[in-house]
Amino acid sequence: QAAADPMSSSDVPEDGPKETSSVSQSISDADAFKILLEMKMKKRQKKPTLPSTVTELDTEDGSKVYVVGTAHFSDSSKKDVVKTIQEVQPDVVVVELCQYRVSMLKMDEKTLLKEAKEINLEKLQQAIKQNGVMSGLMQMLLLKVSAHITEQLGMAPGGEFREAFKEASKVPFCKFHLGDRPIPVTFKRAIAALSFWQKVKLAWGLCFLSDPISKDDVEKCKQKDLLEQMMAEMIGEFPDLHRTIVSERDIYLTYMLKQAAKQIELPRASETEPRKYIPAVVVGVVGMGHVPGIEKNWNSDLNIQEIMSVPPPSASSKIFKFVIKATVFGLMGYGCYRIGQRTLQVILSMPAAQSYLQKLTEIRSQH
Repeated sequence: QAAADPMSSSDVPEDGPKETSSVSQSISDADAFKILLEMKMKKRQKKPTLPSTVTELDTEDGSKVYVVGTAHFSDSSKKDVVKTIQEVQPDVVVVELCQYRVSMLKMDEKTLLKEAKEINLEKLQQAIKQNGVMSGLMQMLLLKVSAHITEQLGMAPGGEFREAFKEASKVPFCKFHLGDRPIPVTFKRAIAALSFWQKVKLAWGLCFLSDPISKDDVEKCKQKDLLEQMMAEMIGEFPDLHRTIVSERDIYLTYMLKQAAKQIELPRASETEPRKYIPAVVVGVVGMGHVPGIEKNWNSDLNIQEIMSVPPPSASSKIFKFVIKATVFGLMGYGCYRIGQRTLQVILSMPAAQSYLQKLTEIRSQH
């Protein structure tokens, strides 16, 4: 746009506005694209100086993918993301988010910090409405883990994704892609992978999470993201759960990175001009725990259809769902009973009620 649009009056020399304007207007879209592309290529470092948390991957057609392994609660991770994007000037930035979590990109840090700490009934109802009873409850339990870390550190999650979003907007022709599998699919597959007692045990562990965490702990976990490490410790005894929450998402993230790394077609002056392609440069921003899985799957033929399907609820899921509903309705019924009982006691203790009952007793005794 800077190359194609006429210059503003404040930027134009007084002795030649018409000449400058005519030159600017004569630039075609293809020419403007080439100018900005050349500017971008000049800024792109041939041998970029990259943080130690970056893993470089190549595709068969020569495209490069720089995977930044981050800790979701880390200031240094945000700096790593900014540094990498500035050095390589990517064509695409892919982040470990899905459409259900994209709102965190536009919210300010203060609002996010408040939102992350608050786990209330409204959020629970929204999660259940969006994902169903079982998946909604699991989502809330996992949010509790994140809220626990947020409260301990005073730092909102997803800072590295917001930095990636900001920096990508500064790079000409840079696209921004969401690379994670949708949350409802992940949770529904996770629920289906657990037995009834495994669900109870996992829920119990998540509900009573209270270990203190320091900022030093976060930085020590730079080689394995803190949130994912805590989850790994809790789900380690459930291999099927680890498969759905971690391993399957490794596959999905790898697939999305490879899709983003397809060669870029250059603009043509006319339809008769032959098509020209150049290798793409991609930056991926993911939790450090996913990097080994992405490397492992990089040279494999990936099919994500299987890991996108949601299996029907098992018998244990139906039982667990019934138990949850029965518990909720039982507590509501007991609450109503206690309230009614207390109300009745208050009414009976009133002088007018006691006088009425005394008269009623006398009438019955006469008959």
